[in-house]
Amino acid sequence: MQPKGSERHLPTPRSGAGVRVAVLVARFNSSITEELRAGCIEGLIEHGVGQADIHVGYVPGAWELPQAARTAAATARFDVIVALGCVIRGETSHFDYVAGEASTGLGAVARSIDVPLIFGVLTTDTVEQAEARATRARGNKGRELAVSALAMIDFNAEFGSR
Repeated sequence: MQPKGSERHLPTPRSGAGVRVAVLVARFNSSITEELRAGCIEGLIEHGVGQADIHVGYVPGAWELPQAARTAAATARFDVIVALGCVIRGETSHFDYVAGEASTGLGAVARSIDVPLIFGVLTTDTVEQAEARATRARGNKGRELAVSALAMIDFNAEFGSR
């Protein structure tokens, strides 16, 4: 549940009918990323995206998401790409490198491609924090990312881009 006054004001996207979506999922922390994937797909379908137009691709971890996003974009088969991952802080600095490079890498890819790339990498201190953001019963971020993906398609359509 959101704290009072922090409600999310998500855009209401148009129908997703005919929209082709690549959902890229990191396998590391799969109990979290699978919940994000399921929520994202539910959100896409709820907004009219056809099941056959949702293509799920798996990569080992968040580190690999930027390369996977670039590869998916290069196919020119997708109208939007959603990258899902989860990096949980541990006892070493590994978190900083993986989370930082996933973020930096996805940002670089987003600026170099012509389709929207939605950042869906959770970076949390604990498993409990990740679960609170990913569990479909408690407000799944994957569902929010689906809405953001469709909203970015609307934005690009309005401003003359893809």
